[in-house]
Amino acid sequence: MDLFSYEEAERPRARLLADRMRPQTLDEYIGQEHIVGKGKLLRRAIEGDQVSSILLYGPPGCGKTTLANIISLRTEGDFVKLNAVDASVKDVREVIDRARSNKTLYGRKTILFLDEVHRFNTSRQDALLPAVEQGIIIFIGATTENPFHHVNGALLSRSTLFQLEALEEKHSMEAMRRALSDADRGLGFMKLVADEEALQHIAAMSGGDVRRSLNALELAAVTTPSEPDGSVHITLEVAQESVRKPSIRADMSTQYDVLSAFHKSVRGSSDAALFWFLYAVEKLGMDPMTFLRRLIVACSEDIGLANPQAMVQAVTAMDAYHKIGWPEAKYNISQAILFAVESPKSNATAVAIGNVMNAIERNGNLEVPLHLRDTHYKGAEQLGHEGYKYPHDFPNHYVKQQYLPDPLTQVTFYKATEQGMEDKIKQNQQRRSK
Repeated sequence: MDLFSYEEAERPRARLLADRMRPQTLDEYIGQEHIVGKGKLLRRAIEGDQVSSILLYGPPGCGKTTLANIISLRTEGDFVKLNAVDASVKDVREVIDRARSNKTLYGRKTILFLDEVHRFNTSRQDALLPAVEQGIIIFIGATTENPFHHVNGALLSRSTLFQLEALEEKHSMEAMRRALSDADRGLGFMKLVADEEALQHIAAMSGGDVRRSLNALELAAVTTPSEPDGSVHITLEVAQESVRKPSIRADMSTQYDVLSAFHKSVRGSSDAALFWFLYAVEKLGMDPMTFLRRLIVACSEDIGLANPQAMVQAVTAMDAYHKIGWPEAKYNISQAILFAVESPKSNATAVAIGNVMNAIERNGNLEVPLHLRDTHYKGAEQLGHEGYKYPHDFPNHYVKQQYLPDPLTQVTFYKATEQGMEDKIKQNQQRRSK
């Protein structure tokens, strides 16, 4: 059976396999046992048709839309689905107006499912707030992006957040086996023979995205020539043609997370810092400059004067990247990363900044001591702008005098640690304090 005869003979099955096999009940639902397992809060709410406003957050293909679909099949109220990509404020208001009428006239509730809610800007999300607060609609939002970054705080506070986890290869295997055996919604009506290694390859390359696994399986099934007996054999070679590269998430939240993992690794693991950098650039397609900027910050925030050369290495690596480009500059950048990780660490600079900012906040406007004021004009002495001692005129090029405003003369902002070169600074500070 070739592709054209398959489509012609099976017109009712013209929808994609992933759509046809979408679970209709919680018992069919794959994964996410931590929120919809037996006895869990969300499962009880769905089964009792008592779902309140919720946000479903998780990676692509983990089951957010499927879960909303199951809710739509269980509720006795009206269920409206909008996609934030193409929905407007007018569309939302029309849903709210109908919901208000249904509630007032018939006592009937309305559930609004807004897919990809992170695509709604703040003003469009604000349009939902009054209706959610007044109970006119029950809001269900789905997003692949961190809701704390992309969802209005007021809307987030009025919804219960459920975080869905990325599905694993075992979940893709389960979904494909179901599709192969289901004659009504799946591929069971065909004489399919799928090798185990073929299914494992599809599952591995799909990266936990069940939808992608099913799409690849269907592609393999309908494009593979049948055997003389009418059967279709899906081999590893066929599977490799159907799905070639692993599915890797590179949404904004993932990029933030990887960048965070990189910076934290700079504080403690050369292996991890190098891994997250190369993984992000080579697999997620992130800009190396993003990591160079973060590395330069880390060289002051986490290393500082314990090893000032770390900053030199990082800035030099950035210069090398601008001059020779990628991929050659990966050597220069990797060298700078390893130098930073293996350097002695000190956050004394960051602590000093925080101490100064707190002092500024507490004390408000402060006067510059008279002897520190500008004296490059006639009449400065008459205003009392004198008394400054030039340190280079004194032994060791240092003299003790007031440098801070009067209220802060006894305050120490920067306290050097004993890490690396900063130990010498600490000793110098101690000598000067005597």
